[in-house]
Amino acid sequence: MSPFARYARIWLAQIRYSTVREMMFKMNFILWIIVELAWFGLHLSFIQFLYLQVDTVAGWSKWEMVLLVSINMLVQQIFQTFLMINLTKLPELIRNGKLDFFLAQPAPVQFLVSTRNFEPGSVVNTAVSGLVCAIAIAHLNTRMSLARLLIFPMLVAFGVLIHYSMLLILMSLAFWMTRAQGFINAYYNVFQIARLPREAFSGPTRIAFTWAVPLLLIANVPARTLLYGLNASDIAGMAFATALLLALSTLVFQAGLRRYGSASS
Repeated sequence: MSPFARYARIWLAQIRYSTVREMMFKMNFILWIIVELAWFGLHLSFIQFLYLQVDTVAGWSKWEMVLLVSINMLVQQIFQTFLMINLTKLPELIRNGKLDFFLAQPAPVQFLVSTRNFEPGSVVNTAVSGLVCAIAIAHLNTRMSLARLLIFPMLVAFGVLIHYSMLLILMSLAFWMTRAQGFINAYYNVFQIARLPREAFSGPTRIAFTWAVPLLLIANVPARTLLYGLNASDIAGMAFATALLLALSTLVFQAGLRRYGSASS
């Protein structure tokens, strides 16, 4: 069996077990969906109110802004479904020594730590985000070429991996710090920048949030691709930023893992 097929089987098994476990607490599952949808609805309501006062914001019309926000929500929900729920537990695993369990498994520790749990409630919210994207595109009367539709999922995947890499770096600081959970709230606040138009920033701030901390690539590049077609520099830049952050996050995690003393030491 190839390594890819082996990891896929492990991941699918973990998804199945997580889903069964979550379904044991159906009210928690339903409330999570309601809270996330209410938060999304609040964003859309704010856009509706804002565009009662103005025609454009940073050159973006109302439905273009709806598309941008819904793509950001789509990326965020996919990230929460498969990866974020696991990364936020990493500091606790390190602190109480339960990371030993992953070290004893016949698979890469980073893979197991990143994929063990699955958030089924976010699947519903992902579908709703995708539906709002489709509604926004319909209102914009934008012709969708096959190339745009094929590239879009790849750009969404890049956005998910950018989120993953940045949060993994922050959570890996727990190898050096007693408690790193405080970074979770900071990350929640900072990643809201991803739903803003890149044109709303200028100068050093725009450069910083495009390349140093590439939050402005996550939703802006997929949205601009759907609206205006393929832009080679944007796509190449997002691919480069994703690869660089993935490599950096892996290096930080592996460096921390070498420092980890385990619960028995």
